[in-house]
Amino acid sequence: MFTRSQSERRNGAKKGRRSPLATVSLIVVGLMTTGGAYALFSSSANADSSQSSTVAASSQSQVNEGQKLFASNCATCHGLSAQGTDDGPSLIGVGAASVDFQVGTGRMPLAQSGPQAEEKPAQFTDAQVDELAAYVASLAPGPDVPSTSLTDGDGNAAEGAELFRVNCAMCHNVAGAGGALTEGKYAPNLQSVSGKHIYEAMVTGPQNMPVFNDLNITPKQKADIITYLKYIQDNKSPGGFSLGDLGPVSEGLFMWIFGLGAVVAMTVWLTAKSN
Repeated sequence: MFTRSQSERRNGAKKGRRSPLATVSLIVVGLMTTGGAYALFSSSANADSSQSSTVAASSQSQVNEGQKLFASNCATCHGLSAQGTDDGPSLIGVGAASVDFQVGTGRMPLAQSGPQAEEKPAQFTDAQVDELAAYVASLAPGPDVPSTSLTDGDGNAAEGAELFRVNCAMCHNVAGAGGALTEGKYAPNLQSVSGKHIYEAMVTGPQNMPVFNDLNITPKQKADIITYLKYIQDNKSPGGFSLGDLGPVSEGLFMWIFGLGAVVAMTVWLTAKSN
């Protein structure tokens, strides 16, 4: 049985012992790694905070400008705080979508009293409409302006046609040509309305139109309806003269006046010729 000498044991212990410099090096590397990670995280957080602050400042600027526009153009009817008056309803809680629709289509400011507000050229620029919408939206939660993904007409036109016939055609006609309602009111023609304003009308229910919230018609279904209406706008009647797209009423009137008229005229001509 062999044993190592004391010198051999001392040399082995020296070889297995860790150098003090190695420990210091590990500490330095750890501190550098931790410091670098903290600096990176701090810079990202500062960038996000700065971006959020910029967006918030921009939004607040819109709200402030919208409040000025509201005070000078809308407060007479709707009140200085949009609380409503005898001449106009409260706008608290109507949301940005309602303002964008009413002002963007020229229905507001109202030109004169009547059964309903009529569409006319908008009196404000797009930027001013956005500012008014931002101010009213800041008063209380309400429907927001829809994203372009829901209004650009990339949905299912066939599904949209079925939904439109079930929910909208009784007032707007199956081809979106509009129609008369009671007491001098009417459902407007939809053949030149933008997808954004169609969506906003569905979620806000302007004039006599009911509100179609997301429980009645989902956002995807609303996008399908817009797709169908855009298809109608881009593809005119393949059968020739559309007679205003008013359906069997206009077609029957046309046949009664011109069809029967032609028969009567031919009968009179034949009778006169025979005599």
